This record gives sequence, C-alpha cells and structure tokens, in this order.
Amino acid sequence: MESLAVRASKFAALSEPVRLRIVDLLALGDLSPTEIQLALGIGSNLVSHHLSVLQRAGILSRSRSESDGRRNYVRLVPGAFDRLAPEPISAPARVVFVCTANSARSQMAEALWQHRSDVPVASAGSRPASEVNPGAVRAAARHGVRIRPSVPRATAEVLRHGDFVITVCNRAHEELGGLDDLHWSIPDPAAPATDEAFDEAFRDIRLRVDEFVSRLAPVAG
Repeated sequence: MESLAVRASKFAALSEPVRLRIVDLLALGDLSPTEIQLALGIGSNLVSHHLSVLQRAGILSRSRSESDGRRNYVRLVPGAFDRLAPEPISAPARVVFVCTANSARSQMAEALWQHRSDVPVASAGSRPASEVNPGAVRAAARHGVRIRPSVPRATAEVLRHGDFVITVCNRAHEELGGLDDLHWSIPDPAAPATDEAFDEAFRDIRLRVDEFVSRLAPVAG
C-alpha cells in the first residue's frame, strides 16, 4: 500500500498539464524558476506553486547557485519515475496458456512465450480439438515464429499445482470459474478463419506476452 500511495501522489502531481510541461522542460537539463516562468509565460506565484507540488511528490529537487546565492536551480530527481510502473511479478514455475480448443490462440501464445522467456511454458484447452489450426501455424510462420507439431491437450491433462494460468479466450476463462491467474480476451480467429484474423490475434498476443515478460522480476543469481 505504501508503494501505491507513492505512485498515486506522483500521478496526481503530474495530472496538471502545466506541471507535466515543467517535467518536459527539465527532462534534459536544469532550469531556474525564472527560466521556467519565461518558458511557460505564467506568473511567478503559479510557477512556485507547481514546483512545490512536484517537489513534495519527490519528482524534482532544488539547489543553490554557486555564483548567485539568491538563485536556485530545479532538476528532476534521478529515478523519480522508476516506480510509476506496476510492481515486478515474481517469475512463476511455469506458464500455461488456455483457450477452448488449444488449437490456435493458446498455441500461438505458447510459441511466442518460448521466444521471449526462459520460464517453462505449456498450453491446453478446456475442450481440445483434434489438431492445431493450420491458420495459426501459418500466421506464426509469417511473423517468424514456429509452432511445434503437437496434438491439442485438455487442461486436466496439462495443469499442475503451481502453474500460472493465462486464459486467452473468454469461454475458457468463464469455464475455469476463477481458477486462472490472468485473462486475455482475444477474439477467436478461427471464426472468420481469414489470414487477417489470425494475424490480428497473433499481434495482440505478442503485445501481451511482451508486456508480461517485461514485468517479470529478474531471477536472483
């Protein structure tokens, strides 16, 4: 909760357009309040107010000039924005992607994960099909990813204790009844069964996999 409070205070400070503009001005160098006032074209009292809000939020700091002690300079606090993103996620023992048939979305997600992370991965279906959808295989290949030959498997066959389960279709999410850890609502590309639909699903899954992997905490050496 303390981390959330710190993040909330910084987001609140940045929610005012003038303060966000001040941060932009300080992104590459330090400025005096007078220089900020001239750049923004607003009164000195208003500049002082905005700087005080940003300083209380831990976003900027001030230092006295070595030349003119009456003048101070404002700078961004190093690392001030490092903790604005959500907290890192501890790497799970294994990730399992689940869709209804385990023939398209979960297969693409599994293949993408293998390209992006060393964390073990598997996929399964709540109602597995007899084979992997060729459209998913072709879409993955168009994007430089190979779906390994496999037979779709049922969740009961695949899931084990400690798995981090990500459902990639609404039906599987609803059928699991809260047993999944994360849900991605990806439209079924097998319904239209066009190259465009499979490509769109692939791109959506790739963005989500990349974002999730980027949130994983580094494994201690």
